[in-house]
Amino acid sequence: MDIEQDTHFKEIKPKIMYYGSSTFLLSTLNEDGTTNISPMSSSWALGNYIVLGVGLGGKAIENLERIKECVINLPGPDLWEHVERISSYSGKKNVPPLKKQLGFTYKKEKYEAAGLTPLKSKTVAPTRIKECPIHIEVVVKHIRIPEYEPSFAIVETQALHFHAEERIILNENHINPSKWSPLIYNFRHYFGLGREIGKTFRSET
Repeated sequence: MDIEQDTHFKEIKPKIMYYGSSTFLLSTLNEDGTTNISPMSSSWALGNYIVLGVGLGGKAIENLERIKECVINLPGPDLWEHVERISSYSGKKNVPPLKKQLGFTYKKEKYEAAGLTPLKSKTVAPTRIKECPIHIEVVVKHIRIPEYEPSFAIVETQALHFHAEERIILNENHINPSKWSPLIYNFRHYFGLGREIGKTFRSET
């Protein structure tokens, strides 16, 4: 096969590379037993394990280092405004300088600010978020700060319990992809999914 010459692409240097990933709300436990909520979009799953990219200096990583358990709450597109309401808040009283420069301010009561409802978890201490159609209770297996980029941590977690709204469950243990649409963070813009265009040969539904 002949290799074509590049005539349609231009090299650019974007500030961020969030090229379309699921937004999630991470519930972690504060020192006083309350729950902190952190909007995030860096995660990937492999089997029963989910890897999170968590910025250093914030309340989420501070809580995870102290109590190694959390809840990954997955909102649908209809919750984007609730997510955005707390996107500029930090759970730390002393907001890190970099975050302060970016316009972050302190807010402890994230549930109230976001207009969301806490729901008791099955085994982990942080609460789940009722309005999110999917909640995954996880334990932290390992936290690693890469030498090449000391501004974030790679947090490896293992799923303990996977909760889903009944309306999106298919055949007891599957998520119905025609009923479930994640909130997508696409170069700092929020999107939902479009219509289904096909499925992989490994699909069981």
